[in-house]
Amino acid sequence: MMFSTKAEYGVRVMAHLAAAASEANARDGAGEAPISLGSIADAEGLPLAYLEHLVQRLRRADLVESRRGAHGGYTLARPAEDISMADVVRALEGEIAPIECITADPERGLVCVREGELGHDPCPTKLLWTRVQASIVRTLNDMTLADLVRPARTRTEKVTA
Repeated sequence: MMFSTKAEYGVRVMAHLAAAASEANARDGAGEAPISLGSIADAEGLPLAYLEHLVQRLRRADLVESRRGAHGGYTLARPAEDISMADVVRALEGEIAPIECITADPERGLVCVREGELGHDPCPTKLLWTRVQASIVRTLNDMTLADLVRPARTRTEKVTA
């Protein structure tokens, strides 16, 4: 399964904001100043017009806040420790499903779009795709934005633990 550039670039934007917040907190304990999207685009080597589209999705999901004006820009809407990667990916990509015929049903979990159709037996591969989806979602739920900006040694210790 491949996530689109929406997820890739959006996670990079969020990691950039989290790193800036972490640096500001370590430096003086004060809240971080908003960061312009142009400076994020330059620092990350990403197209500004595309990022404008992505941050609107992140804002609607209450993951980032924006401030207008000369000193405006974007900040995280809540601490990086409270933002899971599943929150970010869902805001950008929608529900996570490994293949098109599997969809999320709030009442029954994952369903195959062919289930219940006359003449179709239960899908023999549903178990596989359900487990793949559960593994992806579990990994994204277990990792927070703060995990991406911790020093490399801390991340390595967490992985081996």
